This record gives sequence, structure tokens and C-alpha cells, in this order.
Amino acid sequence: MSGSDLTDRVTDVLAVDAETFQERVHDDASVIREEIEKGTFDNPQAIVGLEYEFYAVNDDGALARLPRRLLEYVGFEKELGLHNAEMTTTPDPLNRAGIAAQESSVESRLEAARRTMDAEGLHLVSDGMWTIPPEGETTREYLTDSVQQDGVRLATNMSASARYHAMANATDSVRGTLEAPNVSMVGDTVMPESLITSIQPHYQVPQAVDLPEYFQYAVRIAGPLLALGVNSPFFPPDLYDDVAPETILDEGWMEHRIAVFESVLNEPGTYDKVRFPEDISTVDDAIDGIVEDDTLVPMPVEEAGRFDDSFAHFRRKHGTYWRWVRPVFGGSSRSAANARIEFRPLPAQPTVRDSIAFLAMYAGLLERMRQTRHPLYYLDWREAKANFYDAMRGGLGADLQYITADDEKTTDREETYIDLFEEARAGLVSRGFTEDQAAEYLWPLRRRARHEITPASWKRARVRSNIDEGMEFAAAVEEMQRTYFEKQRETLLTGTFADWVKAPGKL
Repeated sequence: MSGSDLTDRVTDVLAVDAETFQERVHDDASVIREEIEKGTFDNPQAIVGLEYEFYAVNDDGALARLPRRLLEYVGFEKELGLHNAEMTTTPDPLNRAGIAAQESSVESRLEAARRTMDAEGLHLVSDGMWTIPPEGETTREYLTDSVQQDGVRLATNMSASARYHAMANATDSVRGTLEAPNVSMVGDTVMPESLITSIQPHYQVPQAVDLPEYFQYAVRIAGPLLALGVNSPFFPPDLYDDVAPETILDEGWMEHRIAVFESVLNEPGTYDKVRFPEDISTVDDAIDGIVEDDTLVPMPVEEAGRFDDSFAHFRRKHGTYWRWVRPVFGGSSRSAANARIEFRPLPAQPTVRDSIAFLAMYAGLLERMRQTRHPLYYLDWREAKANFYDAMRGGLGADLQYITADDEKTTDREETYIDLFEEARAGLVSRGFTEDQAAEYLWPLRRRARHEITPASWKRARVRSNIDEGMEFAAAVEEMQRTYFEKQRETLLTGTFADWVKAPGKL
């Protein structure tokens, strides 16, 4: 797509009348409510799916732009940056065959992509944040480079999505301010958000009216699961302020991806788009929350003969309804219509098996906890929110508030994870997994909890060791990142993060 074509599309987006758009969103919400009453969004059982984001590097490990033709050829979708790629699985029933199908789908598509991309000197990486900029460029240059064309600002390294580019040109534009410990950067677009990549497990609830109960559990397990999954403790070294390496290590967090998304896409005093979600009491509350959310950029809507075209403006607005856990209403056909809970706290993981382990644990917990009315439901929302941000900062070292199945409140890490893994195991067994199968899927995460090792702690330990051996900070981070790439290439499809650890408790 030429720059002039993109400029025209952005101009068309900016011309959409906000009041008319919002009126259509309200109308669409009525359609969804009517379909919920008819049972259209109900399913015979829980169904699971996964969104999986990657970034590309060259043979030397530097960030690389993905040619659009190559991205389309290997069957991946474009994401925010030219270096990004995304995979979305076809949903499957929550049972042993369904989880296995999810794993096989991810593996087969990655294997096919690997063969094609290797020949081009490109490689997809599953990681929480990239740290080595493109060859010959600084991180700041890559993230902030933009041009003005016919009065429209276009980010040079952003995908040709009119929505993303329009955010920098709207009346209440997003300025791409990045804020984290000892890191600060001001951009002209949302491009700094392309630093990060994630996995997003989905759980389709059997009965749409029950979504609020499942949602309340999802909000309360967000902190503990994030603590297990942290994987972005470092920014690219050239983004840091002029401070000592020890300061960066001492003051840095285990999961900077959360801060990137929130600081880049929120505008203090204007809107608070990215945040920890409030509880919802009814399915109407879930719908209303999306309807009344701030509209950054009202978008034109094109229909494509889908069932959810009947609420297309609502769907379009939902695209910028950014919560760390969020309800979704959709479906390409009436038979595929569903109400689901999208779980967004998790960074991309070192291997496919680790990612599938999170999908299994998330689904198993929602299944079991709602079945048995687990007391975690009654954990105060403020404590659940505090857990989330404590996990962001400290990973498995965070002091998390929890309520066990025996209705005992605890801050003991071992008691918390024993209960969580038992509930997830029981949830999977209730869906037809054998005890051994359930244990196998949960094992990669159980091992992290048992030995207090996460991808982020592995990264931090390696960087600290490199510095102790005399490396400069930038070189220490780069060596860690290249080692991450090497180990991932050996284990992405056939191993787990546990294979990276030499012995229990040692890196």
C-alpha cells in the first residue's frame, strides 16, 4: 500500500462522526442483548482458543521487519509493528483432544513458517519484549520515526492499519509516552507499544448469562498467573536513562510489558483506556462497559456477511476496549456465536508447551472454580488489583493475597500455588483429562512455582552474572538475549522453559 493510499484511509477514518458512531454502538448493544435472551451466544460446553504474538529477528538476533508477502504466505496476521506477527487458533472444546488440537495447530504453523522464513534469514521469536534494535538503528529511532503527509502523521515502521495511524491524528490523539523505572520516551504515535508481545488465552463460557461469575474468577487469578509468566524485565539498553546498572537491576520490574501498554495508550487526565478491569455483576454490565468506554477513534464499518455484522459498530469499538481481562461477544455465524473471556496479562512465553500450559491452567481454573463456588470469588477487588501490580513488579516474589478452597486467607506463596494447581488439575479432569494428562499439561508451570524460577528471573540472573564478570550493561543484556534465542530455537516446538534450567533452583 502506498503512503498516499494510507493517508486517504486515515483521513476517511478521521472524518467519521463520533456521535453517529456512538449511536450505532448503542443500537448494536440492543441486538446483542436480544440475542443473549434467545440463547444465541450459549454453547454446549466451554471452548478455548489462543492468540499468540511474535516478533522477528535476523540471523544475528537483531530486530527485523517482516515483508508483508512473507507474512501472508506463512499464514500469520500483521500486528502493530512491521516486525510483529500474530497467530490466532481456531477454537476447540475444553477437553484433552481440544487442548491437544490447540497445541498441534500452533506447532504446525510455526514449523511451516520456520522453514520458509529460515531461507530468508528471518526467525520468529516468542518473548515478552525485544531488546536488540534493527541493525544500524537505535531503538528510539525505530520507534519514533514518522513522516507528515498531507497533514497526516504516519509512523514509518508501523503496519498499514488506518486505525493505528489514526490514533496519532485524532483530536484526542495518543502521544506514545513511555514511562517505566529509569526509562522515558515521548513519541508521536502508538508505535512504542510494539516493544511488547503476548499470549492471550480465550475461554468461551457455556451460558452467556453466567459470564460475570467466570469473569470475577478470571480477575482474581490474574495476579498469580502473571507472577508465573513474567518475561520482560529489560528494555532495549539504549532506552535507559544514564543510571548505573545496579540501579536498573534494583529498581526494575519483572514484567515491564504492563507499564508499556498502559503508559503508551493512556492519557492522564483525558482517558484511562488500559487498566485492570472492574468486576461486572450482570452480562448487561459487561455490554454497557464496552458501550460507555471512551472512543479514541470512531471507525468506518464494512460488513462481510458475518453474523456479528449485526453489531459491527459494537465490535469495532470493542477493538480499543483495553482491559487486562475483557469480555468478548462475537461469532462469524449464528452457530459460532459466543461470549468469551479474553485473558491478556501474559507475555509471550519461551516455548509452545509453556504457552499451552497457561491455556490449560487458565481454562481449568475457570472451569473448576465456578463449578465449586471457590471462595476466591470473594477476594476483595482492591486486593485482586494490588496482586496484579505486585506480580508485575515482583513476579513470584510478590506478596499476593489469596483465599484457598478451605476458605482460608493466606499470603503464603506455597499455599497459594498448591491450591491453584489443585483446582486447575481438578478442572481439567472434570473435562475428561486423565490425572496423568492433566499433570503433564500443568507441569511446566508447577515447576516454576516449586523452584521460584520464571523467564524473567532467568533473564535477570543472567544479566547480573554477566555484569559481575565485567560486561557493560548493554553487552550483558545483548548476551542474555542471544542466549534466549539460541535456547528457544532448540526447544520452541519440543521442549519447555524447564529445559533451560540446569538443575532445580539453579540457572
